Amino acid sequence: MSTPIYAHMGLNCKDMALTEAFYCTHFGFRRVRVIPLGEDQIVFLKAGDVYLELFNAKGVSSEPAYANDGPQYPGFRHISFCVEDVDETLKNIGAEVTLGPLVFDDFISGWKSAWIKDPDGRIVEISQGYRDELK
Repeated sequence: MSTPIYAHMGLNCKDMALTEAFYCTHFGFRRVRVIPLGEDQIVFLKAGDVYLELFNAKGVSSEPAYANDGPQYPGFRHISFCVEDVDETLKNIGAEVTLGPLVFDDFISGWKSAWIKDPDGRIVEISQGYRDELK
């Protein structure tokens, strides 16, 4: 069996244009495909080998608003992006910080992360300095 390749993460959005602008402006995504569905559409964004698939949200979530580094119950906790400088990125984004910045030098020298909310309230981790453990 071959190794699976990451395809995409689908995001339901209250305002697709606002969500698209957030990920394009702050994380280098660009629109690569639009699939028209009558009055609706699906928008694909790409940065490197990572894709986001944007859908118009239908209805309202019954889940509590996300906080800190994301929900503790089963499901997706947060999405994360590596950046060169967490503090500079936070300054440029100006989004609500839900946790941090935290420094994890006890684990990896130079590893630092902060968590913010995207326009739909999802938690986004911004991290610098993480490195895999070499074995």
